[in-house]
Parts: sequence; structure tokens; C-alpha cells
Amino acid sequence: VQLQAFGGGLVQAGGSLRLSCAASGSIVSINVMGWYRQTIGKQRELVAATTADGVTNYANSVKGRFTISRDSAKNTVTLQMNSLKPEDTAVYYCNAEGVHIPGYYITDKYWGRGTLVTVSS
Repeated sequence: VQLQAFGGGLVQAGGSLRLSCAASGSIVSINVMGWYRQTIGKQRELVAATTADGVTNYANSVKGRFTISRDSAKNTVTLQMNSLKPEDTAVYYCNAEGVHIPGYYITDKYWGRGTLVTVSS
């Protein structure tokens, strides 16, 4: 299973960016897909996640500004980030948990390569 992320870049405060991630491989289904972020010297933190049933979870710091959505049929997840703030600057990582492949259910987390989001003030 591989995760490939798209998007990111440089934006001014108040602007918007869209991150997308596609999972590929012999995937039957994925329980949770989401986004984490990390800055230097800090632990990776959850930004937003969504289950296959559409239940979403957001970090308090992004509620009302970020929206996560997924297409379970295509194994893709998107993070729409609006009203960006300088403190949103981080490397963002796509995540998949609870991956069902033929004959197996894998509980380990899968990670995509990070994509840098920089918000200038």
C-alpha cells in the first residue's frame, strides 16, 4: 500500500490550499484516512481524519477552517484548508489506518511522504 500526496505550497495568511492523497495497492477498503502535520521539534499531530462511514475528527485548532473529505471507492482523501494562519505552517502527512487487503486486515498506520505547507504573515 502506498500513499501519494498532492498539493501544498506557499500561501499568504487568510488564503486557501487543498491537499489530496491517493492510496494505491491491493486495497479492499480503508477504515480511517486522514492528515497529520509536524513542525521541527514537535510531535506529529492529527489535523483531521475521516472514517469509511463518514465520521470526521478535527484538531481544535483547525475546526471551522479545514474540511476533510474522502472518496472511499477511489481511496482518496482531500483536505481543504481555508483561512490559513502562519501557525498552520508544517509538513503535512497523509495517513491510512485499518487497511483491508485480500486476506488480511492491517492495523499498522501507513504514511505518505510529507508535503510542505507554508503560510506567510
